[in-house]
Amino acid sequence: MAEQKSSYTYEEILTCARGEMFGPGNAQLPLPPMLMFDRITDISETGGLKDKGYIRADFAIHEDLWFFPCHFQGDPVMPGCLGLDALWQLTGFYLGWLGEPGKGRAISTGEVKFTGMITPETKLVEYEIDFKRVMRGRLVLGIADGIVKADGEEVFSAKDLRVALFQ
Repeated sequence: MAEQKSSYTYEEILTCARGEMFGPGNAQLPLPPMLMFDRITDISETGGLKDKGYIRADFAIHEDLWFFPCHFQGDPVMPGCLGLDALWQLTGFYLGWLGEPGKGRAISTGEVKFTGMITPETKLVEYEIDFKRVMRGRLVLGIADGIVKADGEEVFSAKDLRVALFQ
């Protein structure tokens, strides 16, 4: 298992996307352009809103990101599903970071609420995920709530994000 650090650079995150961080058959992030964050700024097994752990990450926005020209032409906005996917990506990373084995898969989410947008004018997206529970049984399941901020303002939230690791 990789050294358990409290933050990760883009280069370190890419080792996870290539399957090198947690080892073959274990939690892995997608490669760019589907990787939806550039760095993990803080991760801990304790703390957060429920004191069950948390993860925080950033994504620097620039106007030439692949999704802006096609979503929507003349009215560019980051698809909400990509922000939701980022929350699932980070939830799965957390489970691998805990040392749990298996390949990560998003299972579901409860309520998703959109209250704003991420546009080419946005400079920084921040993700905040607070864990409610990590179940360790036949499969490992993480349950968390997450929010997405654009330049410090909350633009959407997701409750009961569920990601599992499968052997």
